[in-house]
Amino acid sequence: MKTEEFAKPFKITDGGKFRLKDFAPDETFGFDSKEKAQETLDRGIARLNELHEKLLAQDRWALLLIFQGMDAAGKDSTIKHVMSGTNPEGCHVYHFGVPSDEELNHDFLWRATQRLPARGNIGIFSRSYYEELLVVRVHPHLLKQEKLDPSLVTPKIWEERFEDIVAFERYLRRNGIVVRKFFLNVSKKEQKQRFLARLDEPEKHWKFSLNDVKDRECWTDFMYAYEEMIRKTSTASAPWYVVPADHKWFTRLVVAEAIIDTLEELDLSYPKLDAKKREEFKNARALLEREK
Repeated sequence: MKTEEFAKPFKITDGGKFRLKDFAPDETFGFDSKEKAQETLDRGIARLNELHEKLLAQDRWALLLIFQGMDAAGKDSTIKHVMSGTNPEGCHVYHFGVPSDEELNHDFLWRATQRLPARGNIGIFSRSYYEELLVVRVHPHLLKQEKLDPSLVTPKIWEERFEDIVAFERYLRRNGIVVRKFFLNVSKKEQKQRFLARLDEPEKHWKFSLNDVKDRECWTDFMYAYEEMIRKTSTASAPWYVVPADHKWFTRLVVAEAIIDTLEELDLSYPKLDAKKREEFKNARALLEREK
């Protein structure tokens, strides 16, 4: 199956009619085993490594990958596995947690703009500025910490932030930063099993937080927030991928294929030597061959 055919069912470029209920968290798209999916993923990782080398060498484009999802959706493990073949020098991961005092003294996009990838690089946000439309929206008391003048906190604030983000991502694309966004769509049932595993397995204790469990009480509110976020911020140049996340092995496969598809669309290539460079190479060869 071609890459673009594989990624297409999960790609949202126009959110006008998007409904989260139309996307099953346990979808595996015909793969019936982890082993078969791993074979495809291994080939994908090798291809991704090739494309990343060209991205670095060409030095014209940057790729920003944004991962959002409920706790235990598999964001970190997906990033770890899918990006395992990329050059560490050109791939940087940033985790966005609770904003610091300095970050709260700036606009809500400020901390993200400090970490945008340079040309030739892949930047990865595990959570992002989209938290403003998710956790802050579900827990509106957090908005008070942002020190906004009351006149700015109106019933239109979420709609305004949708508009701001769409404009921001359009700006990024116009400046050579390609944005791809992944919502890891895990079911409430599967999240419960992963939380229980974190309690049962000592090596996973560090991942556990009681607040994560408490957020399950707001599951319906979060799903509404995710649905509207995807509906209002999906564009052709910065699409969302609604990735089934109940089977981590399938999640990784979908994400890898989507990234490969994106890089292939850029028609990347190694830089061609101009006359000046060819002369430099000729002189370098002559010096090396004269060495005793």
